[in-house]
Formats: sequence, C-alpha cells, structure tokens
Amino acid sequence: MTLQQPALPATAVAARPARLRDRGRLFQEVGMLAPAVVLLTIFLVVPFLLSFWTAMTNQPLVPRPTPARFIGFTNFLRIFKDDLFWTSLWNVSRFTFWILPVQCGLAFATALLLHQKLPFRNFFRGVFFLPAITSMVVVCVIWGTLFQYPTGPLNQVIGFLSGGRIEPIDWLGDPNWAMFSIVLLSAWQAYGFQMIVYLAGLQGIPDELYDAARIDGANALQRFWHVTMPGLRPTHVFVLVITTIQAFKLYTQVAILTQGGPKSSTETVVHYMVRAGFEEQKLGYASAVSVILFLIVLVIALVQRQLLRRFDV
Repeated sequence: MTLQQPALPATAVAARPARLRDRGRLFQEVGMLAPAVVLLTIFLVVPFLLSFWTAMTNQPLVPRPTPARFIGFTNFLRIFKDDLFWTSLWNVSRFTFWILPVQCGLAFATALLLHQKLPFRNFFRGVFFLPAITSMVVVCVIWGTLFQYPTGPLNQVIGFLSGGRIEPIDWLGDPNWAMFSIVLLSAWQAYGFQMIVYLAGLQGIPDELYDAARIDGANALQRFWHVTMPGLRPTHVFVLVITTIQAFKLYTQVAILTQGGPKSSTETVVHYMVRAGFEEQKLGYASAVSVILFLIVLVIALVQRQLLRRFDV
C-alpha cells in the first residue's frame, strides 16, 4: 500500500520561491558590493590601521639596526605640545574660511551666467573648466611668475592702475599677503569643478517651477530666491563640504611657492606632516599627524551626513 504525502498549504508553496528569490537577490547584492568593499579595505582601512600602529611607535623613515619601540600616545602628546602644529592648524582653518566664499561664490556666479542661453556657452564652459584639469604644479609656476616681487606682472598692473601710488607688494614674501596669494591662485585653479557641479544642479531644477512662478507674477529676483536657491540646497551642501575637505589637505601650493613661510604664515597640517616624515625622518610622528588629520576629515564627513539628512537628500 502506497502512502500519500500530505499536501503542503498553498502559502508554503508560494513562500518557497519567494525565499529563493530573496536569497538570490542577497547573493547578487553581496557580489556587487564585494569589489568595492575589498578595494576600500585594501586602500583605506588597512593603511589607516597600519598608520595608527606606526603612530604608536618611534619608527624612523629609514630602518635602523635597533627595532622600533612601542611608545603609546607619546607622539600625539608631542604634537599637541608643538606650537608649530597649532600654527599649521590655524593657517589651514584660515585658508578654509577664506577659500569657501571666494571659490564657491565664483563658481556659483559663473554657473548662473553659463546656464543662460548665451552664444558659444559650451565653449566658455570648457574654457572656464580648463584650470581645474591643469596640474597644480603648472598653475603654481604660472602664478609664481605673476607674483614676482617687485617687477612681476601683477605688481606692474597695480602700479599702472594706481598711477604709481601703490608700492609693489611682496605677495609671497610678506606674512600679511602670503596666505591671501595662496587663496587667490587656489580659487582660480579649482573653481571650475564647483562650477560644473552647480551647472548640474541648475539643470536639475524643473522648468515648470519657473513657469509657474512667472504665471504667479514673480520677477527674476523672486524666482532666484524662491525657486533656484531652494532647488540648489543639496548642491550647496555638497560643494561646501567637498571644498572644506579639499582645503584641509592644502599642500602643493605651499610646498612649491612658500615652503611654509614667511614666518610659518602658510604652514599647513599636510606640509607639517610631510616635513616631519621625510625631512626629519620621523615616520611615527608623521603617522600620528596623519591620524589626526584623518579624524578632522572624518568629523567633516559626519557633519556632511547630518546636513544631508536634515535636507532629506
């Protein structure tokens, strides 16, 4: 006599393929995430852990016969007691405070202009974006020529426009002007990237919103404040945070033009770290500086996340 298997409920039969689909979807998602996770682990997580471990030792740049010793948080304590580190942190904070309105404001104004229906606007977009893809070393050489004291082109133009009443300015040799000069050339070189981001944000605002505002009788200024600015709110947040992070990594301009001078007025955290690691050959000390810089950038990233949540992006 053959025993019959009891029939499964219809819900159980339907749930089995659903579970299989969910499992297959999970494997697919894990497979898509795996390359990025592996690369981030190799090139971000592992180097940070190694850097943190090196920061806890007295490891020199060139290995010595005696092995490096574990010294705990001694490097961090030395950094916090070094006045030059606080000077470099203040300088890079001052640079960030100046570069944000100059660079972002210039990029925003240029994007608004090139968003209009102008002849050859695509050509001008490429021209204005060209400095962003130019090597910073080349930019520093060009601006270094412009900043030459006392007969540089910039001083000659100022002297001509003022009728000789303004004395030549030592742009890179005067502590009062050196950081401003770095801000000026940095904003000119990098504003093209923010301009492209703002253009993308402007193109993402629906034209129907402007049409509805015109029907309601809004003039150009009212359309700008009540349509353009709210539509660019996520773009403003992105540009602000990205520019801040890039500003804290200031190095190339200082290394080529001023080497941290005059009188440490342009010393930055990254330049301070590189000098400690390669010139003074204190690899453990430099690693501690890099960990501190990483934490600063991490805090900025967390602020970005909170702002994005606040604006429901």
